[in-house]
Amino acid sequence: MYRDKFGYNEKYLMKNGKPWFPIMGEIHYSRYPEVYWEESLYKMKSGGIDIVSSYVIWIHHEECEGDYDFSANKNLRKFVETCKSCGLYMALRIGPWCHGEVRNGGFPDWLLHKGYNLRTNDPDYLAEVRKFYTKIYEQVEGLLYEDGGPIICIQVENEYGHCGGLRGEEGERHMHFLKAMLREIGFEVPLYTATGWGGAVTGGMIPVMGGYCEAPWNQSVKEIAPNGNYIFTQERNDHNIGSDHHLGEGLTFDTRKFPFLTAELGGGLQVTHHRRPVAHSRDIGAMSMVKLGSGVNLLGYYMYHGGTNPKGKLTALQETRASGGYNDLPELSYDFRAPIREYGQTSETFKEIKLLAMFIKDFGEELCEMQAIIPEDNPLFQTNLEDIRYAYRHNGKSGYLFINNYQRRHKMAEHKEVILQIPLEEEQITYRNINLKDGDFFFYPFNLSLGKAILKTALATPLCKIQNEEGQSYIFYTDQDPEYQIEGCLSDVKLITLTREEAKNAYKVCTDRERLLISSNPVLITDEGVQINASGEVLLKVYPDFRETPKDFIRVGIEGEFTIYKKQAENCKAAVTIQSVKGQQEENTYELEIEVPTHLQDCFLQIEYDGDGAELYLEDEKIADHFYTGECWEVGLKRFNFPNKLTLKIKALTANAPIFLEKWPEFIEERACKLQNICLRLECKILLK
Repeated sequence: MYRDKFGYNEKYLMKNGKPWFPIMGEIHYSRYPEVYWEESLYKMKSGGIDIVSSYVIWIHHEECEGDYDFSANKNLRKFVETCKSCGLYMALRIGPWCHGEVRNGGFPDWLLHKGYNLRTNDPDYLAEVRKFYTKIYEQVEGLLYEDGGPIICIQVENEYGHCGGLRGEEGERHMHFLKAMLREIGFEVPLYTATGWGGAVTGGMIPVMGGYCEAPWNQSVKEIAPNGNYIFTQERNDHNIGSDHHLGEGLTFDTRKFPFLTAELGGGLQVTHHRRPVAHSRDIGAMSMVKLGSGVNLLGYYMYHGGTNPKGKLTALQETRASGGYNDLPELSYDFRAPIREYGQTSETFKEIKLLAMFIKDFGEELCEMQAIIPEDNPLFQTNLEDIRYAYRHNGKSGYLFINNYQRRHKMAEHKEVILQIPLEEEQITYRNINLKDGDFFFYPFNLSLGKAILKTALATPLCKIQNEEGQSYIFYTDQDPEYQIEGCLSDVKLITLTREEAKNAYKVCTDRERLLISSNPVLITDEGVQINASGEVLLKVYPDFRETPKDFIRVGIEGEFTIYKKQAENCKAAVTIQSVKGQQEENTYELEIEVPTHLQDCFLQIEYDGDGAELYLEDEKIADHFYTGECWEVGLKRFNFPNKLTLKIKALTANAPIFLEKWPEFIEERACKLQNICLRLECKILLK
């Protein structure tokens, strides 16, 4: 794995001279417990991640000047080694400034008090940066790609020239200087990147782009305009990013010279105190597919895995207005409503974007070569909710038609029996009978090679390929009649059609042979084998069938090409009860008693409440916090050794509070401060043997 050769051209990344379409996901090691890194990295890999990206957050490692901390959850070296052992590549985002909703954007307080001109060519500032970079290098020495390690990419700075820093030629020189400093220290990697949106300067490095489904950093507390990331366009910029600093500007690089790559496609949203939009799975799925149809050749998600801010020695370490930031963030929670949540829970977003990741694993090399075409009749503005949004990518002979009828928090017009035509070099592809409901988004193949046959068109979306002893099976999904139009004989190929929900729950695994497993519970491939993290009874659909029935499962039937197995849930006694309640005008306190077995994979405390926010305490220590959004708050108890007593504090929300909420609580006398429901969700670890 670590002897591959990497590069890029103006269209795509390359591995061993071939087009390479990786999936990248961000996790911050310093925001997640070291003991669970391996478990979470396997979850990321199960979701289709090839490259793990992470900030190296300066204030997390040198909060006090000269007192470096690379221990426990901040053990960068161990994290990189764990990525390697899990078979994942790495992209290090080493700042020195990162933002990341961190205090001072990641700069330690002592650095701010030096009086240097930060993020400039001030020699004193650059001397401090060199010290920090050198410390990072000491941690990863021997783990860069050329030494057999997983680190293939370094991102230099972040939003430089967009959110702070120098602009124009001065900014470009600064970025060149930082890259030269890195290489002088010893950071030699195949790929160097820089964020490219909003007028940021890139110093000639590969620009990576972003896109979020909303903007919780926006200072408004009202509904904002429809989001532009749901329109097919050649425009790579998201003008919403960093709009708390200033209005986004254009690009500083020539898009003809670089591939369209994303490093900050929002896997969710981290709410702020004043603005709390909720990112749902289809928000992220539709946005991701639109980027794919617009020509993206790297889907990189920020965040892919949520976390928890470490506790500082001197101050709390989250962004706050009191410390000079533009927003107030939770002191602890950095859940981000990411595909994998703050306590390692896989979410509906995880399943949703896994659909694209599975497709890209098997079809991405060819897709990289396909140019994105935006037809003239595709609507240019996201405020157009009536016309059909579509684009296509092709190589002159085959390709994919992308259609999006989804606009977050807006109703799209429905269309029946749509006809769309795609002009190719030697023929015209015609799609008929496409029915579009509000909220639909999908892509369809044309002229797809299926062994000896050609799939001319299909009203179904490809998911993956399964290699059989008899040949290949192509897995598609749709919730309508797939209408496969085939030329030639399918003697060596089998077509299997799933529902969309089945596809979301599908995992391609390879043990003694390739198989497709369908389970509503997450399926991981670990060093122990195939693992299922189950809540309740497990139903497992398998194609092709196992050679032997897995231990503790029973074979219950056949459904099409799939064999169905079942495992009963463990009979675990667990309960949470409220022992006492103390009420005040601004806060209600609940004493909780929890009974749960400790042999579980995890146990999640599910809290539904009305209020401004909530906090959990173990004895007198605050261990978790949350801003109210109208959604259930879930806290994993494994991290805290399954405590049997906790204190829950709910802070009151007033009806006239200057915040943006998509779902307001019920107010009693202009005040909301109440626990609505509390329960436990148990999760068990099952190994398929």
